[in-house]
Amino acid sequence: MTSNAPATPALPADLEDAIARLKQERDAVVLAHYYQEDEIQDLADHVGDSLDLARVAQRVDKAVIAFCGVHFMAETAKILNPSRRVVVPDLAAGCSLADGCPADAFAGFLEVQRKQHPDLVVVSYVNTSAAVKALSDVICTSSNAVQIVRHFADRPIVFAPDRYLGAWVAKEAERPDLIIWPGSCIVHEQFNAKALAQLRVRHPDAEVLSHPECPPAVLEQSHFVGSTKKIIARAIESPAKTLVIGTEDGVFHQIRRSVPDKTLIQIPGMDESCACNRCPYMRLNTLEKLYLCLRDLRPEVTVPEDVRVRALRPLERMLELSS
Repeated sequence: MTSNAPATPALPADLEDAIARLKQERDAVVLAHYYQEDEIQDLADHVGDSLDLARVAQRVDKAVIAFCGVHFMAETAKILNPSRRVVVPDLAAGCSLADGCPADAFAGFLEVQRKQHPDLVVVSYVNTSAAVKALSDVICTSSNAVQIVRHFADRPIVFAPDRYLGAWVAKEAERPDLIIWPGSCIVHEQFNAKALAQLRVRHPDAEVLSHPECPPAVLEQSHFVGSTKKIIARAIESPAKTLVIGTEDGVFHQIRRSVPDKTLIQIPGMDESCACNRCPYMRLNTLEKLYLCLRDLRPEVTVPEDVRVRALRPLERMLELSS
């Protein structure tokens, strides 16, 4: 039986070279998060964490931003730089934190809280939708969350959406009164405190580095807690030859480029039979999809203008307070 459907064009044999040519043709820049596959990190123009990439996106002067990360990151780029076309390799690359804090439910939550706290400040993590950012007073990342919460020392604060990051920030900023939305990251919440304790016995000289989205039982056993970028920097600087790391293992690529002689061990997940502590959303992006999104300039990420304008101010405030 024959088909009249047109054949799908073959992908180029050398995807890296084809992507490099398309970047020139499309006047495009490729931004990639540390949790991307190694080959995407290697060909990106900028690799970073959420704060770094927000700063880069704000000043990009190319016509097209190809964002290899997750959906909220591409939305952030569009909010900060609306004249640029923002495309992503896979529109399904979402985020459990953003999905777990719907804008309508969050708006209702804030309405209740404001009745008790009229001078409330809403600090939302960057891992939220544009619509939630538009409901916020200031955005934060794991790099600057403590600094931003401390800035509002005399006011009640709602912190959303990660409960583990919120608990860590409350402790570090000495703000036990934070009102925290009960969300979590499906990757970081999987790290197994019992397995970490066993690793520490087997590797007594290892340094444990963890992301603050991890559960408290993991953070309590960690020698260093910080953002993705700070974990990478500490891993490189640490005198320890073995590092046990509680974040997505995409960071291993950047660490190994600087200190290839160190042993890197990821904290096991609750189910050690699966790669549950590898972000399934981040890993939806591939070289093939990046090539196609640059070739076709889709999927494109857009933000309604009224939402964009309301979300812009809290993002700009974050960048002001983090400078």
